[in-house]
Amino acid sequence: MQYNSTTGDEELVEKIQALVSAIRADSNPEELDRIKKLIKKNVPFSLRSYFSAYLLRASLQAPARKEKEVRKPRVVREERTEAPAQKPQEQKKPRRELPPDARTLYINLGKKGRVFARELVGLLTEDGSITKDDIYLIRLHDTYSFISMNEENCAKAIAALQGRDYNGRTIQINISNKERKTQEENADQNRA
Repeated sequence: MQYNSTTGDEELVEKIQALVSAIRADSNPEELDRIKKLIKKNVPFSLRSYFSAYLLRASLQAPARKEKEVRKPRVVREERTEAPAQKPQEQKKPRRELPPDARTLYINLGKKGRVFARELVGLLTEDGSITKDDIYLIRLHDTYSFISMNEENCAKAIAALQGRDYNGRTIQINISNKERKTQEENADQNRA
């Protein structure tokens, strides 16, 4: 039965009844349940009747398929011999080289506390003794961050922020352990 705008209501009723009978006799009700859940999830309740009517009309307008339709063989493409070019967002940025006077601070504020680099820059620059350009690098982690600056600015940051309250947390800021170990090793080598 081919649908057109003049198809009579009686013919549509016959088609609907045939579909209802097919649903009741379906051999795979689990798949119908899965599809029904997807429809419930993605089609608003007020549009479900229209959705059914639209599907019925679309199925009647579609040309009837032949039982044994011959499909064209799938064309197999040759494999590329060259590597595909990387997309710009996939290219890694070159690691920023820090100046030799750079020191790294540990601060107990991170992403989980909804702290971003701009907030850390704001904290460091609010008293005016450190500028945005004095900050070499900020690396955010979940519960802590690392800030790289020169030694003088690190001392200013520690003095300004240590023990201060930020969004209900007491700020702990100090020279990072890795940096501290490197300084101690250098001091031991200079003594020897």
